[in-house]
Amino acid sequence: MAEPLTVPASLTAQIERLLPSARLGRLGRLRRGLEKEGLRVDAGGHIAQTPHPETLGSKLTHPHITTDYSESLLEYITPVYSEPKEALAFLSDLHTFTYQHLDNEWIWPGSMPSRLSGNESVPIADYGTSNVGTMKHVYRKGLDVRYGRIMQAIAGVHYNVSLPEDMWHALRELEKATNIPFNDYRSTRYFGMIRHFRRHSWLLLYLFGASPAVDKSFLPDGQVPEKLTPIGDDTFYAEYATTLRMSDLGYQNKVQEQLKICFNSLSNYVNTLRHAISSPWPGYEKLGVNVDGDWRQLNANILQIENEYYSDIRPKRVARHNETPSQALEARGVEYIEVRCLDLNPFDALGVTEDQMRFVDVFLLWCLLSDSPWISDEECDRLDDNRRLVVERGRDPALELMRDGEAITLPAWGEQIFAEMGEVARLLDAVEEHAPHQAALDALAPRLRDPSLTPSGQLLARLKAGSGSLSDTLLALAKEQGEALKSTPMLRSRQALLDQLIETSHQQQHDIEAADVESFGDFLEHYFTKAREMRAFSAITPEESE
Repeated sequence: MAEPLTVPASLTAQIERLLPSARLGRLGRLRRGLEKEGLRVDAGGHIAQTPHPETLGSKLTHPHITTDYSESLLEYITPVYSEPKEALAFLSDLHTFTYQHLDNEWIWPGSMPSRLSGNESVPIADYGTSNVGTMKHVYRKGLDVRYGRIMQAIAGVHYNVSLPEDMWHALRELEKATNIPFNDYRSTRYFGMIRHFRRHSWLLLYLFGASPAVDKSFLPDGQVPEKLTPIGDDTFYAEYATTLRMSDLGYQNKVQEQLKICFNSLSNYVNTLRHAISSPWPGYEKLGVNVDGDWRQLNANILQIENEYYSDIRPKRVARHNETPSQALEARGVEYIEVRCLDLNPFDALGVTEDQMRFVDVFLLWCLLSDSPWISDEECDRLDDNRRLVVERGRDPALELMRDGEAITLPAWGEQIFAEMGEVARLLDAVEEHAPHQAALDALAPRLRDPSLTPSGQLLARLKAGSGSLSDTLLALAKEQGEALKSTPMLRSRQALLDQLIETSHQQQHDIEAADVESFGDFLEHYFTKAREMRAFSAITPEESE
């Protein structure tokens, strides 16, 4: 008989101390926003070659509808909400509004790309003639010469979460840390959350990974890795894979591996990024930067800009004018967390569900309230090994991970985590009806012992039961979901807002372009001179940080 699961006393004690305030509504609700990507494809499931529709507004200045790497890769950005349903409702309206302006095109529901025709079939996004727009375009050209465009056609969901101010006050008082400046305390605790997340993010990859297969056009020059097996005429899969998007087939950068960012402190994180955007890399120098007036990349450094750093989670703060992301962090501390390891759920029209959002909320708060010592370089490597194993073999019944130097099965470790998260769900459900966070845990727990219930398992089963074609399967889902979204009524006020933003965003882009007075070369020089500047940390009050 299995031993009963125990919850660390330190975690239970923190929950018990916070519960009275939570029940009185004094801790507030988590705040979250969604960023969701999705390729536009034609009726045959090929990546769209048409420009981003001008009738959606300017992708340079529109606050909610833009593009990521490619002209074909839509990106939706919701406002920040305290209720998951509200964020999902806004995201739904963005999809519906887009379909009002698409001509026989569909939004791809999978993370791995649709049918491609080589590197050049992925059009690089164009943001107009302003220096800011040109910088965004040249940055993407740099990604092309460094890694190729095909990798940049991958899509996912980024989940942005911040804890309410009242909860930070309560934690700071309980820990008798009121002598520590508020922003300093909050940043230190956020980095503890990130470290615990890094130790356990494999669980999210297992539960929500939805990319066990790729279209053959995704593989360069027809080179098929040994871990992939053909299924049907145009698809390759890995039997137990959860998310090939997060494997070495997806987002990866061998040069970045030397950075060893394990998130032990804000200063370490910022200084490592500053080093990376200031240090030339020989291989990138050989590619050239500005060759006879042709800008091939922004510079030849390890990272062109900080956004080029790939990670499953990032500390974030909204940057002010003329301020880089790390300078904003350095000056005013961490404001929120961006979770970046979530595949699109191909079986949901929005790519993400409320249960998933509730689960990630509990998971993040569990990460915050759990003990989280600094991560050594050795442990950092072991964490990478666990993630790689789950990415490539997460549904393998024989899989074992390493926890504190000992082997453990994925279900056994996962059930321990679920037991601890159950305590955290009590805290979040204190002011909720019907305990939605515990309900999310209950809904997802069966996936631990039955891998066929995971999105990756479900997608692979559908491929095996059908033609075996990933592109045909996802195209059918895209059309089914698209037809449903087209007929979904929008809020009148939101329809009016998005209609107005078409004209407003184009005017804003025009104004930016008209205001430029310096050359692009001078603009870049000034930008990177400012980017290398250190910013003094400001021990401001919570009220000032808002």
